[in-house]
Amino acid sequence: MTSKTTVKTLLILGASGDLTGRLLLPGLARLVASGRADGLKLVGAGSDPWTAQQWKDRVGGAFEDAAKAANAEGKKAIAALEESTEYHQVDVTADGELGTLLAGLEAPIAIYFALPPHISQKACEVLTAKQLPPGTSLVMEKPFGSSSESARQLNKTLAALVPEDRIHRVDHFLGKATVFNILGLRFANSFLEPVWNRDHIEKVEIIFDEDLALEGRARYYDGAGALKDMIQSHLLHVMALLALDAPSTIGERDLRDAISTVLRASSINAPYKKSTRRARYTAGRIGDRDVPDYVAEAGVDPDRKTETLAEVEVGIDNWRWKGVPFFLRSGKALGSARKEAIVTFRPVPHLPTGFEGVDAPNQLRIGFGPDTLQLDVDVNGPGNIFSLDRVTLNAELNTSDLLPYGEVLEGVITGDPLLSVRGDTAVDCWRIIEPVIQAWAKDSVPLEEYKAGGPGPADWPTAVGG
Repeated sequence: MTSKTTVKTLLILGASGDLTGRLLLPGLARLVASGRADGLKLVGAGSDPWTAQQWKDRVGGAFEDAAKAANAEGKKAIAALEESTEYHQVDVTADGELGTLLAGLEAPIAIYFALPPHISQKACEVLTAKQLPPGTSLVMEKPFGSSSESARQLNKTLAALVPEDRIHRVDHFLGKATVFNILGLRFANSFLEPVWNRDHIEKVEIIFDEDLALEGRARYYDGAGALKDMIQSHLLHVMALLALDAPSTIGERDLRDAISTVLRASSINAPYKKSTRRARYTAGRIGDRDVPDYVAEAGVDPDRKTETLAEVEVGIDNWRWKGVPFFLRSGKALGSARKEAIVTFRPVPHLPTGFEGVDAPNQLRIGFGPDTLQLDVDVNGPGNIFSLDRVTLNAELNTSDLLPYGEVLEGVITGDPLLSVRGDTAVDCWRIIEPVIQAWAKDSVPLEEYKAGGPGPADWPTAVGG
């Protein structure tokens, strides 16, 4: 499959940073090897005084795995991109410097802001629409703003530069395969849609537990925490996909309209001591490695009271979902990685007298990375014909041949905003969690503790086995 490339030059700002080397370049390499980025020119820019060779060494190192696995055509495409790439030292916050660089690049250009949010915002503020070549796209990393008001202001800044359909607010958590897996499951099966509502579903849990600790990311993470890092920017979108009404098409406008409709109806209700929870890991052991107490990690400010595990209960105030709690949870340094959405159905209203063995409601589990499906069914098992046993139907869902950032970049260079967060949606995600941020800042909700390598607090609704 070959996608039409509309971008000629990919300019990465923050080219010497961790995000570029760890995620962007490997994602781009796989995309290039697949033949879906033909003719693309890669340009790196940063504040570090790198030589052309230093940049090529970084690109070559990041491309190495994809090049080994590629076929002859893929190897050739990767080698061509490596040979043509270039690096420029630029202060993107200085008047005119970024504009001068853009003037010398082949358009259309996609500018990827792989920078801290405040630097990205400053860079956009000093740019003018006249400095942008025709067809320029802007790619913004999370978090998009720091509040609903700052997100609105950033939207205004970007809208003065390019149209909304050329603004890509990155959500790498939701790859195209995952999005379509969820939509296909929901809307291609007539037995699911009639029960996909408050009458038949008791609760929905969306969980992204990591067995990784801070891993040297204190500079970013200690100022964000689990609530902003994952729930605000990623899990609310998973929730919207699970909750939305059927769109007419899977085109970007219909789908993003449907997502926006769900989020506008969503809120976290007071008292926040009941509807939200936060915790921070203490010293422990994950697998064969010792993990220090979070506050002892390099770069952490204990006075910030940054949570490493967060859970919120979201309500969706519409006909389909009124009264159904959506629990969104994400955390670090837990005993095992757990990345899934769990739909728990209500118990049957009456089981004919004489049957035995049913003691739990049915659940549908959708796993993320790899994408899997598990559906609980109660059937008459072997032996006693009156005893109902629980069996689980398993299926593997479609997977992408690209890395998450490769899927993001494919959307950018082909001009497809499907996987990008729309401006109004970015504002709504902040609106939903802002009351929680304020309550936590006042210590209205206690900061609990859990041991690194453990399952987290046992009394939380999403606790394993709970």
